[in-house]
Amino acid sequence: EMDDLDHYNNAHAVFYKELQAYRELLENTNVINWGQIFQIQGLQDGICEISRMVALSKEVDVKTSSFQMVIHSDPDTLPDVRLQMDPKLTLAYLDISHAKLLNKAWSRGGNPRCQKYLANLICCFPSVCVLDDNKNPLSWSLTDQFATMIHGYTLPEHRRKGYSRLVATTLAKKLHSCGFPAQGNVLETNMPSIALLKSMNAQFLPCSFFRVIHTPFHFLAKSH
Repeated sequence: EMDDLDHYNNAHAVFYKELQAYRELLENTNVINWGQIFQIQGLQDGICEISRMVALSKEVDVKTSSFQMVIHSDPDTLPDVRLQMDPKLTLAYLDISHAKLLNKAWSRGGNPRCQKYLANLICCFPSVCVLDDNKNPLSWSLTDQFATMIHGYTLPEHRRKGYSRLVATTLAKKLHSCGFPAQGNVLETNMPSIALLKSMNAQFLPCSFFRVIHTPFHFLAKSH
């Protein structure tokens, strides 16, 4: 069932050579449902400006964010992480029962739609986590519908123990073994995550990753 307020699932990835092609996609086709809240992701310059221009004519608000794009193009360059963990801890996959904790911890989450979205990702795509002796995750990462590694997180009381590096490296290797690319994005100001990615020999691409969330004016009050 379609939820017009759910920008997590109402998501599109765009790729184009000519900026005009993106503008025509938004203006002249029925590909995009402008009656709902949705997001568009892309790597090309100009995506934010064109989205704002077209959205204004359709009475739609636009919020943009940009990140550094990173890839792990060669699985052989990923480090061999050997971590002496407490015997009570286990390296495992996320379970749907963990979605509530992930939703609470995610800067993009904290709402029922996000929790449902995360539960669906856990069910459908690869994930990795470290579980404590009560089977609760204390460090994790998962994959979204665009085969992007997202929501890498370690609970504050368990940081600086190597869990994030173990989880991220294991997930990247898992994605490669399944035939997926190992890719992600990171805020330019998130120095701990950037240091982690560098320790994994990640390749930082010269382009930025853009996320553009479009919200029809009449939905603005409902989306908060």
